Amino acid sequence: MNAGAFCKEPGKALVAAVGSGDAEAVTRLLEAGADPDTLAGDGLPALCRAVAAYDDAVADALVEGGADPDRRLPDGTTPLVRAIDGGSPSVVTAVLGREPRLRLPEAEREQLLARARRWYERGAEAELRDRTGASGPVHRARVRDDEYDHITQLTLGGSTVRAGHGAVLTNLEWAFRILPPVDELAARALAQGDPDHVDWSSVRWILSRRRSKETWSAVAAYRHAPAPLPRRFAASSATSRDAVRLASLSYGQPQEASRSADR
Repeated sequence: MNAGAFCKEPGKALVAAVGSGDAEAVTRLLEAGADPDTLAGDGLPALCRAVAAYDDAVADALVEGGADPDRRLPDGTTPLVRAIDGGSPSVVTAVLGREPRLRLPEAEREQLLARARRWYERGAEAELRDRTGASGPVHRARVRDDEYDHITQLTLGGSTVRAGHGAVLTNLEWAFRILPPVDELAARALAQGDPDHVDWSSVRWILSRRRSKETWSAVAAYRHAPAPLPRRFAASSATSRDAVRLASLSYGQPQEASRSADR
């Protein structure tokens, strides 16, 4: 769309850029004055279109440009809730925005955590079947969720989700400054049996940033596990620069709270 068309219809130009997955164009249009909460043809904000397309770059551009991830939608959800249901850690991170712990009331944070935990504990397929009511076979595909990690994408009854709710839960906990025990996080990573899975990499990333000797000692203990996979988990965690620095922290570091950094 040319500049003249944009001046007349900035909303349409923005929706078109979102639909084509052009994050740079989205940013340019927002900087030129387009409304970040422009509604698409379905009556939903353009951010919801990016969420449904699993386009984390466009979602990030919209949120950074002022789109409201907490906007209440006609069905009672929000773009952030839809991102959590979708199961893509990269999209949830993009839509979550900056300082969500300060932006969201405690009750809403707890609801979001409970939602992610339910998807994770029940499993994406079971939750998808309940929501669609469909009984046919689930189509599964291995896809990239970001530049490095893969995820399983499930489609049933015209609905699609990604089975990354373990990573979604881990990332939400960190964003809300909740620190689960290392063993709980390790269990999420090891359940996938694959270091390239988003659940594994998210746990590794979060643990590398928990700067206490207690955390690193608990991670290092997995080096002595009888099975090879936990030993690999410890080794992969140690490869990060931040995690290596944890090993040399003095005993004078503050203690981590076992469940929440708020306490």
